Amino acid sequence: MKKRFNWGYLVSLLLSVLLAFAIGAVILVIAGFDPLQAYAAMVDGAFSNARHIGDFLEYAMVLCLTGLACVLGSRVGIFNVGGEGQLLLGAVVSCQVGVWLAGYSAWIAIPAAALAAMAVGGFYALIPGWLKVKVKVNEVITTIMLNTIAASICQYLAKGPWKNTNKNMVAATEKLDPRFWFKTLIPGSGLSTAIVAAVVITFLTWYVMQKTSVGYEMKLTGQNPRFAFFSGIKTDRIVIVCMVISGAMCGLVGMFRVYGVEHLYRSSISNQYYFEGLTVAMIAHYDPVTVIFLSFFFAVLKIGAQGMELSAGVPNQIYLIIQTVIIFFMAAESGIFASLRAGSQRRKARADIRRKEGEGHA
Repeated sequence: MKKRFNWGYLVSLLLSVLLAFAIGAVILVIAGFDPLQAYAAMVDGAFSNARHIGDFLEYAMVLCLTGLACVLGSRVGIFNVGGEGQLLLGAVVSCQVGVWLAGYSAWIAIPAAALAAMAVGGFYALIPGWLKVKVKVNEVITTIMLNTIAASICQYLAKGPWKNTNKNMVAATEKLDPRFWFKTLIPGSGLSTAIVAAVVITFLTWYVMQKTSVGYEMKLTGQNPRFAFFSGIKTDRIVIVCMVISGAMCGLVGMFRVYGVEHLYRSSISNQYYFEGLTVAMIAHYDPVTVIFLSFFFAVLKIGAQGMELSAGVPNQIYLIIQTVIIFFMAAESGIFASLRAGSQRRKARADIRRKEGEGHA
């Protein structure tokens, strides 16, 4: 059966965005800024030149992949909050693999680094996935704790055994051989050929979840695990596999950041990117297609806000305010619509009572 489009969700999202911008405008007026000028500067900041467009596309790529990684876990009923740690581990390990293979061909080093990033990210996601399936440990708690451990491990490696020989650099690995750097597509921006791989991964993720029997099994496992189990689906295995793939995708994002933008590992390799992607996935109700479109929207806001601060002097925190308000309204969506439906039903019931009373008097 063909899935019907959720027009109610689309209306809720559009209203949430409009209300968020309206609230942002009020805050801007109170702070002494012209909202129209500020928002125009935001749009201009994202599209004014090729470098900004490249940065916007690179950030959209990161949001999309991390958001889809979250969707994979959610589809089978598991909430992967540990993507940030998986991303960091993928970044530091893939970078060090590149350092170790400096004398080899890029055709050997880059695939090896990608596999290493996927392996370490997948393994780090396997731990909470296995604990959830086998001993029913809450995955939210374990993944949050593992994030802290991963950040500490990466900090230790970058400050200790894998530290850059340049003593002026704190908590950073050796720089990659330039032969291993992904080619920059727009000079001066962070957009690299990694986006080609990201497009392929995005398409495969969407196709598997939406068009295959495996995707149906994933959905059934997440919606009704007991029914799925007695239907013959190996629910434990599918949960663990999805969690591992989710972690592998996060690890690969870390590798893309190193080989495409930073060219070494340091703690600033990720500015809470996974949690940004997680936010996109939550607003999108864990729908892969919606995640893709919202990734572009929030990337425009983020990069545009940075340009807005430079050109109009408006602090870029307005982006966080708008994003938070959208999240608030979307989280309240079901309650708001339920309240509106209940009010409509009450009014209809009262109207029916009055009509019947009128007919009785007649």
